[in-house]
Amino acid sequence: MIRLGRIDFRGCVALAAALLAGCGGGIPDVEEATAQGVLLKGNGSEPKTLDPQVATGVTENKIISSLIEGLIAYHPTDDELPEPGVAERWEPNEDYSEWTFFLREDALWSNGDPVTAHDFVWSYERMLTPEFGAEYVEMLYSMENAEEFHRGELTDFSAVGVEALDERTLRIRLVGPTPFFLGMLKHYAWYPVHPPTVEAYGTGRLDRSSPWTLQGRFVGNGPFVLEEWRVNQYIRVTKSPTYWDRDRVRLNEIYFMAIEDVNTEQRMYASGRLHVTNTVPSNDISNLRRTRPDELRLEPYLGTYFYRFNTTRPPFDDARVRRALAMSMDREAIVNRVTLGDQTPAYAFVPPGFDDFPRRRLVAHDPEAARRLLAEAGFPEGHGFPRKFLLFNTLEDHRKIAEAVVSMWNRELGIDFQLENKEWRVYLEAQSQLDFDLSRAGWIGDYMDPITFLELWTSDNGNNNTGWSNERYDELIRKAFRSETQEEHYAALIEAEEILMEAMPVIPVYHYNRIYLIRPEVRGWNPKLLDNRPYKYLYLE
Repeated sequence: MIRLGRIDFRGCVALAAALLAGCGGGIPDVEEATAQGVLLKGNGSEPKTLDPQVATGVTENKIISSLIEGLIAYHPTDDELPEPGVAERWEPNEDYSEWTFFLREDALWSNGDPVTAHDFVWSYERMLTPEFGAEYVEMLYSMENAEEFHRGELTDFSAVGVEALDERTLRIRLVGPTPFFLGMLKHYAWYPVHPPTVEAYGTGRLDRSSPWTLQGRFVGNGPFVLEEWRVNQYIRVTKSPTYWDRDRVRLNEIYFMAIEDVNTEQRMYASGRLHVTNTVPSNDISNLRRTRPDELRLEPYLGTYFYRFNTTRPPFDDARVRRALAMSMDREAIVNRVTLGDQTPAYAFVPPGFDDFPRRRLVAHDPEAARRLLAEAGFPEGHGFPRKFLLFNTLEDHRKIAEAVVSMWNRELGIDFQLENKEWRVYLEAQSQLDFDLSRAGWIGDYMDPITFLELWTSDNGNNNTGWSNERYDELIRKAFRSETQEEHYAALIEAEEILMEAMPVIPVYHYNRIYLIRPEVRGWNPKLLDNRPYKYLYLE
């Protein structure tokens, strides 16, 4: 999932001062907030959008999942177990290629309208309509004829494998047996939106920049409602009076704080302005292990930190160059000397965490072989290699990693890279427009199956953003979605990952740990590989 320029330092200082001062007294400190049932949570960058069919990042997901609920919800302790959401029950057919969902009668939108099966059909048609341009549209390709509709090969949406049998019954037909389908439905690409609200603003349902998500307009069906949005400061949500399971919700409010600077976030936590941080500065981890051992969390996180090539720009259109850069990177040194958070060096793209899926070393650390490849590509000892830029979004640890990596490339290959820093929205736009040379990126699994890491790199995937395509690779991912057994499913994915790592449009760097600080007052917070929080189970004590 998600995705993990120049900085206006005057703006950063002003924002830091406002946040540390409680934004003029509007935000309580943790002692007062705990007493009031208000969670203060660091959330990283300012979200790009709160529209679930436009969003692409973890930053957005953390907020959207408090405001909108899908058919299936996050389980409080287990990433694989389904938790009833809008659907109170469901029935698969014998081979898991067709699912029928029975929606609860008390599921309501925040304006009091009932949530219906037709809302889901409308939302999926919006997502799949080609003109809408949803980056996450491939997530819905598991439905019968969804890909064909999105590609314009058929125009009658009734042929797509989703239908409302009545107001409370939704049937979804898939392209093949998909036992893990319930896990996919937890992703916000499958969430419904409220059709009348979307239609009421902007230019209609296909308007990606529609203002329907703004404060005072947002209509959701989740445990919280959007109360206040102060851009580059915070988003405040309050307990929903219409949510079907509102009696279970114990928090009264959540502040999602937009804090890009990790040192500012650290100071806010230390001064009693946050219950939970988004991350921790790498150079503080060693000290925090000693001073706050009960509050520091280092937990396995199903994700991969990587660099993405723009393969449409020379010399990165040459796989030999890409492999040379990958093979000259010392991942052990990066995790042991730079990130310092017990991360795992990544020698393949799929992270550990999937039962029976093999962990393999598909890219070696071999500087000598890397130098040979670079010479074969026409750049012996780096001579003649053009000046290129390494893009990353605003975060000091991204800069530190980038500095270490470009130093390795200079030492081992004799080439230089310039660093380029952009704030989150501009960074995302540069990637989607292929307006970069080489870019830092991260991917967190959307559900518990390795295909969530490998379908990214199909030719037309909206999150590919490399310019790379491979016909055999696309064929294998389609085969994996249509496999009748897990053995066939995994066999297709294993071959696909081998192709990916041979072509190297991306360089895996390390597999994540989730590193953050959390106060003991926060209860109901459990370690999870996907780090998806069902906020209705959280409370403060």
